[in-house]
Amino acid sequence: MDTDGRHPGRARAALNARRLLALPLLGLLLAGCGIRSTEVPTDFGPAPSRVRCSLSEPDVAAQASRGLAVQVFLLCGSSLVAVDRTVRVPDGTADSERRVLVAQGLLDQLAEAPSTAEREAGYTTYVRGGMTVSGPRPGDPDDTLRLSTPPTGLSTHALAQVVCTFSDSAAAEGDGSVILGGPGTAPLRRYDCTDEVRSRPGSEQPPSSEVTGG
Repeated sequence: MDTDGRHPGRARAALNARRLLALPLLGLLLAGCGIRSTEVPTDFGPAPSRVRCSLSEPDVAAQASRGLAVQVFLLCGSSLVAVDRTVRVPDGTADSERRVLVAQGLLDQLAEAPSTAEREAGYTTYVRGGMTVSGPRPGDPDDTLRLSTPPTGLSTHALAQVVCTFSDSAAAEGDGSVILGGPGTAPLRRYDCTDEVRSRPGSEQPPSSEVTGG
């Protein structure tokens, strides 16, 4: 019953009408404050442009037209990963010269800054530019490669890159090992690229042994 005891139904109807009018106003206020009680946020930022350590398949025909197809090992994450490259070797080059030319081309490719796509995928290199390679001196084994920087002067990462790249190429012996020396008189060493070196190049030195005979 209302205050004068008459028309209780009319009072309730008026109250309900005021409540119904208030609901749209409340909705407008919530919308103005940016509150949407029934929506779930889905914006987690832009999706990655490239999967880490994953590159698109190379154009083999295009590579062949640019030179000899090879692979070099770059760092991605904490591991060595093979990446396709090309090096130029003139037709008719003797085998002894061919090994050195391939090795120099591989060094140059290792020292080259990764492409934009490779950088986006997480690739990097620790091999510095300007390093050269030459063939054996008198008394060295025929498959010796001498670097202008002593192998012991390279960082652990760089040495792993060089050894694994050479051992997986025409610059290596048939068994996959590679004999490296420097410009001085330090003994030559035979290096191997192992699974442990590929997976942990920063902490695993390529195993090696001293070469005693020519």
